[in-house]
Amino acid sequence: MSAELAVQAEQLTNLLKLRANPFAMQLFENAEEMEAIPRIRRPKNIHTFDQAVAQAARLGWTVGITADNLVGAQCRAVIGLGNAKDEKWQSGQHMVNVWYSTPEDSAAHQAAMQCVPDGKYNAIALSPVASQRLSNPDIVLFYATPGAMMYFINGLQWAGYKRFDWSVVGESSCADSWGRALSTKTPSLSIPCFAERRYGGVLDDEMLMALPPSYIPQAIAGMNALSKNGLRYPFPQYGIQQDVRDGMAASYPDRKR
Repeated sequence: MSAELAVQAEQLTNLLKLRANPFAMQLFENAEEMEAIPRIRRPKNIHTFDQAVAQAARLGWTVGITADNLVGAQCRAVIGLGNAKDEKWQSGQHMVNVWYSTPEDSAAHQAAMQCVPDGKYNAIALSPVASQRLSNPDIVLFYATPGAMMYFINGLQWAGYKRFDWSVVGESSCADSWGRALSTKTPSLSIPCFAERRYGGVLDDEMLMALPPSYIPQAIAGMNALSKNGLRYPFPQYGIQQDVRDGMAASYPDRKR
């Protein structure tokens, strides 16, 4: 992981007032390559992948995961470890009468998830971007408030505008964030699900962005341009009963009274 990306992570933290470390994920075909990362921690207990994510984001750890470290097929399937997407997983039977009312609903949910294909990767590493321990991260992720996420998206759209369309799969929303970003190589925003909040310590006011590192300079440049226009995060409250023309005139001169 380059020093340049570490600097960009620091800029993100400052621009968006982040409370948790921006962190990265890198998939490995061979577990031995993952285990060669300096100061990597290997789990001694069985975890959800949400817990491994929290260890990187909240504790600043560099963590290496293989399929046998994870509690079940749902976590393995999203990141493509362990050939988890068998008929039993596709049926979603473990979610019937838990999250969905019928076997058909559960199977439809499984089919809607965006996951890394099985068969290629055998390990994944997670690490704070600032540590520079991952040589070639696939994606960078960060938790932020909805307001900060909107500002980051505004930065992405400053130049080369593109409309973003994101999905909400429901429970297992890791498929909307790291699953989608790892498999499509595009920015992916999610509303973290119950499991992420219960087992990963995600706070009520946090959303999760996952995207390839190549998008980050574009977003930072856009946010810096917006800042020069007086548009910064956190957004200052103007007041719900004020004459709006005075406030809008700062950005739109034709709104002056």
